[in-house]
Amino acid sequence: MADRNNNDSLGGAAETPMLVTGGSKGIGRAIAVHFARPGKSILINYAHDDGAARATASEVSARGGTPHLIKLDLSEPGAPAALITEVGKTTDKLGQIVHCAVYPVSSPALKISVDDFERATRLNGAALLYLVQAALPLLSGGSTIFFLSSRGSKVAVPNYVAIGAPKAMGEALVRYLAVELAPRGVRVHIVSASALLTDAFRAAVPNPDERFAAAAANNPSRRNLTFEDVSMAVEFLASDRAQMITGRELFIDGGLYVKA
Repeated sequence: MADRNNNDSLGGAAETPMLVTGGSKGIGRAIAVHFARPGKSILINYAHDDGAARATASEVSARGGTPHLIKLDLSEPGAPAALITEVGKTTDKLGQIVHCAVYPVSSPALKISVDDFERATRLNGAALLYLVQAALPLLSGGSTIFFLSSRGSKVAVPNYVAIGAPKAMGEALVRYLAVELAPRGVRVHIVSASALLTDAFRAAVPNPDERFAAAAANNPSRRNLTFEDVSMAVEFLASDRAQMITGRELFIDGGLYVKA
C-alpha cells in the first residue's frame, strides 16, 4: 500500500489516461477508483447502468482523478472500434487498457442459445483483440493491457460456459498479442481472480452467497479475495517494476486453487 498514491510506481504511465471496460461495477470499478489520482484521466466504459457509472465517476473525482463516462455495449458488432473512436476524442494516448466487461449467462453448454453464446463470445473473448487493434495508435512504450479472466477458462465450472469458454479464447489472444506488441514496449497480462461478489458472479453462479462463504472457509489464507487485492496486482503489473513480464497469467486466489 505504500505506493498507492506514488506516481513513480507507474513510471511514465502514471498520468497517462486509462481505459476500463465494464468500469462502472465490480472489479472494473475497483480498478478505476484505485488508479484515480490527480492528473490521471480514467475513461470508464459501461453498457447499461447510468447510476452505477455516475457513482463510479464520483469516486474517481473524489480521489483527484478525472472521469470520462462512455456508454457503449461492447457485445455489439463493431462496438470495440467505436469505443476507441470515442476515446480518441478525449486523448491521443493510453497508459492502460483494462478489459473487465463481461456478458454473464448461467447455462449448461448443451442448452445455451446461439444468440447468448455468440454475444458472450464477442464480449468475453474477442473484444480484447478488436480493442487492441483499434487502440494501437494510442499505445506506446510502457502501455499495459489487462484481460480479466477466471478459473472457468480451464476447468468446467457448472453453468459457466458463456464466460469460461470465451475467456479461454481471450487468454490465447493475450499470448499472441504479447509477442506482437513486445517490440513496441507494450505489455499484455491475464489477471485471474478467485470469487468476488460481483453482479457477474451472482448472475452466473447458483447460490452465490453460499458459494462465496464456502470458498472463504476452504481458502488456505482463511479469507476470500478483496477488490483491493486485484487492484494492487494490476498496479504492480502496470508499473516499471514489471517491465519484463508479459503474456502471462497472474492468479490471485490466496492458494485456494492449488489446494488438494
